[in-house]
Formats: sequence, structure tokens, C-alpha cells
Amino acid sequence: MTTTSNNDDTGWARASALSGTEANDHAATVDGIAAAIGSAVVGATEAARLALVALLCGGHVLVEDVPGVGKTRLARSLAASFGGSHRRVQFTPDLLPSDLTGVNVFNQETREFDFHAGPVFANVVVADEINRAAPKTQAALLEVMEEGLVTVDGVRYAVPDPFIVVATQNPVELDGTYRLPEAQLDRFLMRLSLGYPDRNAEFAIMRGGGLPEPESLKGSADAETLDRVRKAAARVHTADTVYGYVRDIAEATRSHPRLRLGLSPRATAALVGAARTYALTRGRPYVIPEDVQRLAAPVWAHRLVLTPEALVSGQTETDVLGEVLAGIAAPQPEQAVNR
Repeated sequence: MTTTSNNDDTGWARASALSGTEANDHAATVDGIAAAIGSAVVGATEAARLALVALLCGGHVLVEDVPGVGKTRLARSLAASFGGSHRRVQFTPDLLPSDLTGVNVFNQETREFDFHAGPVFANVVVADEINRAAPKTQAALLEVMEEGLVTVDGVRYAVPDPFIVVATQNPVELDGTYRLPEAQLDRFLMRLSLGYPDRNAEFAIMRGGGLPEPESLKGSADAETLDRVRKAAARVHTADTVYGYVRDIAEATRSHPRLRLGLSPRATAALVGAARTYALTRGRPYVIPEDVQRLAAPVWAHRLVLTPEALVSGQTETDVLGEVLAGIAAPQPEQAVNR
């Protein structure tokens, strides 16, 4: 199991409602799931861990990468690892909202309308090439992502729990696509990129045969286990100065000369929630500044909007966020004791 230093004497863990032993037990569970997913998606163990963090937080993931690097396989493996259901939807310009949510169909025998559930009624929903669908269809997915509910003809239906949308988009091929608006990007807890595998990993992919199918990962965990980890994450301690550190970073983005839109309060709350869960996956019952720094790009970069000048100069949101992080001093352990 991978853990960071358990510095209980530094003050980070004061007032924690979670013991170090309990945190280590939950971390071992997550390590096992991430390793199982990594065995089916070569070189994606860390991406799998972050996707698990998003799942445990009740958030959603946008995977932005070129075709053929294992985006869909990662989602299938995530669902199979806890025995959850998985549905994949190929987004196209002619996809209708009802194709996602489902429709009421008149039953000739009962003379009543029966609801036929759409593909969003699954634990893991893969929205493949989400930016190829029309804005109306993208908006239909928005309600499900935000509320975990689908409304059809005035009746609301709850999707399964746990529930996560793993949306993919190709950042290179933009012909025939509809750009996701900032309001919808903000609904994704994280934006991840798998990237190209290293030499050994690509050899393993080319050889084939040795990689297990995602569906073979059943038994790595179950929904009840994930629920216990999720409840434990809510008890992970966050010191006041860590809250202040997160707020200072957000405040700096709101006045940054190369950002047209900085981080919202929802973004800061999302980062803190993800940091608690990430700390638990590392075997700690408390959050440290390094957790904030590790999650800053996945959780925050896609929520920032660059100025036209920054875009012309070739800068990315991650570049600007890196500058902001470098300019703000992280709190020291001895300052983190709540008195």
C-alpha cells in the first residue's frame, strides 16, 4: 500500500475523527481496486485512483485525450471493479435527450404508459465524445449529473447509487463538435488525461493476451465497501489553515491578469472534498497541502477561462494555475493546529 508520512505529531491530524489504522485499512481497499483497474488499463493506476476519488466524492470525470489510449476501457474497468453496471453512449449530433434519459411508451395491454429507462440508469455511464452532441442533449445530461435524477413527463426517477459519468472528448479534432459551456464543465469534478503509455506498457498492449478484460475484475470490491470508504472520507480532518490555503489560491485566480474567469466557491468546496478522499486513499486521516497541490490541476484547471491574450500566447489553464500555486506559500504543519 502506498502512503505518505503519518505525521500525527505535526498537528495536521489534531481533532481528526478518524484513526490512522482505520485510514490505512480504507487506503488498502482503494489500493486494491486501483491496482485491479491498472492491470486492465496498462499505465493508468494513478488515473484509476483519481477516478475512484471522483466516484467516492459523488463527482464526475471528463477524460480529455486522443483516441485509442484506453478511455472507455478505464470506465468499463471502474464499473466492473465494484460489480456495478456500465453503459456507453456514443454522442452524435442527432442524439436526442430522450435517447439518454428514456421515454414513456404506451402499453396496449394495460392502457397505461410505461417508462423505458435510458442508458443513464447505470452506475458508470460513458458519454463518448460528449462534445459531438447538440447543446440540448448535453443539457439533458446536466440534470442527471447534478441531481442524480431524471425527469420525464413530470415524474422524477433516481439513477443507481453510486453513479458517475465518465465523459470523453478529443481535444484535437474539433470539426463538427459543440464546445462544452463553462457551466457544464463546472459539473465535472475532475478533468483527466491518460496520455500515451510508457515503453514497457505499450509493449504489453502490443503483445496483447496478457491484459484481463474489464469484466473479469468483479470482486475487487462492492458497493457497500465503497460506501464505507465514502463515509470515512467525510471524517478526514482538514485544518483551518488548509482551508485558508485553498481560499488564497482561489482568490488569486479571480484577479489574475491572464484569467477571464477564476475559481468559484463551488470549485473550492469540490477541491476540499476531493482532498479529504485523496488523503484517505493515501492512508492519512488528515489533509496536507500536498493533497491540494496534487489535485489542483485535475479539479480546477478546466474551470478556469483564459483571456484572449493568454490563448494567443499559447498558455494553458494548467500553466496559469501552476504560476498561481508557485506564488502562494503553503501552510506549515505547526501552523495547522486548531486551537
